Amino acid sequence: MISVLIVAAAARARRALESLLHAQGFEVVDSFAVVEDAADAFAEKDLDAILIDASDTSLEDFFEFLQQSGVARESPVILLLPGAPPEVVSQALRLGVRGILPPSPEPQQLAAALEAVVRELVVLPSEAGSSIRSAPGRTVPPDELAEPLTTREREVLRLLASGLGNKEIAGKLKISEHTAKFHVASILGKLGAASRAEAVSIGMRNGLILL
Repeated sequence: MISVLIVAAAARARRALESLLHAQGFEVVDSFAVVEDAADAFAEKDLDAILIDASDTSLEDFFEFLQQSGVARESPVILLLPGAPPEVVSQALRLGVRGILPPSPEPQQLAAALEAVVRELVVLPSEAGSSIRSAPGRTVPPDELAEPLTTREREVLRLLASGLGNKEIAGKLKISEHTAKFHVASILGKLGAASRAEAVSIGMRNGLILL
């Protein structure tokens, strides 16, 4: 089980993230309102990942903390940000951050991102680049999968990661619901996944999804 520490200024945000993580089968080891207050916990607790809601935080002060503490180089860190301009993404990556997601990620998005960062992948929002980047450590390129996904199947997989159902996927791609269901079944078969959530997780690990 992946253990996660949460930092979020708003109590409601902390409770929402705790509930979401518990529902997805993660262990929440602790939660804090201020990242500086969590500094001791970073070193003392057995953590797999750190989830930080930076929505109500001064990024300048936060990045200064990351630089001085080096915590993002010790444990995988995912930031929840309302916007991710290239310069912010670049600075975060230089400081060791491995994931950037929107402030209210879909459950499957967050679960897949956490599983990805603990495997030394970097999860970026789609506007930050055309392909996911990996930290030191090897990932399996898409063309090494048993049967590569088609361009359309990758589009469907990305929409699955956003938590959309077959009807919503069909609407987004302007295809029939039957065709969307066919694509989902094909994706599960090619990835050897037993569920949509597992397909998203496998897709994240293999760099097939941008969130």
